[in-house]
Amino acid sequence: MLYIGIDLGTSSVKLLLMDSSGKIVNIVTEEYPVSYPHPGWSEQRPEDWYEKTVAGVRKLIREADREQIAGISFGGQMHGLVILDRDDQVIRPAILWNDGRTGEETAYLNTTIGKEKLSEYTANIAFAGFTAPKLLWVRKHEPENFARIAKIMLPKDYLAYRLTGVFCTDMSDASGMLLFDVKNRRWSREMCEICGIAPSQLAKCYESYETVGTVLPQVARELGVPASVKVAAGAGDNAAAAVGTGTVGDNRCNISLGTSGTIFLSSKKFGVDSNNALHSFAHADGNYHLMGCMLSAASCNKWWMDDITGRGDYGAEQKDITDLGENHVFFLPYLMGERSPHNNPDARGVFIGMSMDTTRADMTQAVLEGVAFALRDSLEVAKSLGLRIESTRICGGGAKSPLWKRIVANVLNLKVEMIEVEEGPALGGAMLAAVACGEFGSVEEAAEKLVKVTDAIEPEPELAEKYERQYRKFREIYPACKPLFEIIK
Repeated sequence: MLYIGIDLGTSSVKLLLMDSSGKIVNIVTEEYPVSYPHPGWSEQRPEDWYEKTVAGVRKLIREADREQIAGISFGGQMHGLVILDRDDQVIRPAILWNDGRTGEETAYLNTTIGKEKLSEYTANIAFAGFTAPKLLWVRKHEPENFARIAKIMLPKDYLAYRLTGVFCTDMSDASGMLLFDVKNRRWSREMCEICGIAPSQLAKCYESYETVGTVLPQVARELGVPASVKVAAGAGDNAAAAVGTGTVGDNRCNISLGTSGTIFLSSKKFGVDSNNALHSFAHADGNYHLMGCMLSAASCNKWWMDDITGRGDYGAEQKDITDLGENHVFFLPYLMGERSPHNNPDARGVFIGMSMDTTRADMTQAVLEGVAFALRDSLEVAKSLGLRIESTRICGGGAKSPLWKRIVANVLNLKVEMIEVEEGPALGGAMLAAVACGEFGSVEEAAEKLVKVTDAIEPEPELAEKYERQYRKFREIYPACKPLFEIIK
């Protein structure tokens, strides 16, 4: 049988066709615009998502045996606010995850309502990108639109609604709305009251691998697929990507060295750290996960290489780096502020420790090490909750660097594994569809059978000990610089 995974991203939708063995049959990408109506705002037309998804599915299955298509599921950009009226018409453009207009609303939630209450209700605190602050913004600034709201949904759930007519979401994506009681896997009555909405305006919650319905007959004709095709609830993009890397079950870890960076830790037990430094969300496998999000990861190296040194040959620049664990230069990788674990939008990048004998290679090395040290910060929070992590998968553009992977392995003192196929949320979505259709008995079984490790880097005891000493120094730099960030902002 064949399964379609849909990765609804910020700039494009990526569609993937997978067979029962996990082989990727075809991949199609369709782009759509992002609107920036005011500085710091970020919006999209949900109708564009659906139109481009339809066009993409048609291309994706053009050469396939369409009668073999059994299921569709999703990984989607999280936190976006999509609101529909009683006639199922989109009321206003979707407010995206990277929209920064909700500073006042986020501060209100964290200070007036209070972080302790938010954590009690949802296991998380407010961030500007989350959905609940966006609802408060609409209520204050667009009361006529707020009064028209009949359905509140997330981006990928708009696609599911258009495909099936079922008003649904999944536990992992719902976790990022600040409206969801993560521990008990249900909507928070208290948060609904705070935001002035009724539970009936929120979708029915499913596990990511559960079937929500089948494609509507007219949609089946539009797509060119059988009307029997099942649609599974899908997951938020990070949870779907974790499924695609096999980061499911207990005490598993995945690190993404993309433009931003994440450390994703799956667990069968619910947990929240005392400072809410990590996001605590439901996972697509039916369990839970903790996630640390860095706003700048591989983008730090890109900034350093392209904008500062002007050297585009990343590999050549890294060849001069030999004395690992002994660098006298340190780098704080907070070029865009930071989320985990500091939650400080005013934090900035810092080089410290330069002297007259400092070389460009030292500073390049500091950038790579600074990102690894920052990932270690989040790992330490997870370890304080009792998670026992011994290895991690790694993905993203930065993971193409053998040197960076070696640094990560030794800074975190974890075995770093590379996988055969890395296709992000689209692959995870296809795997969830396969589980929904009965191809596999569980998400963990699907991951065990389909995700193949091709190589691994073991930490080196002597080097890991050197990096342990370096990390202790790194941890002292942010607290010392924090007061300065407030002064220079």
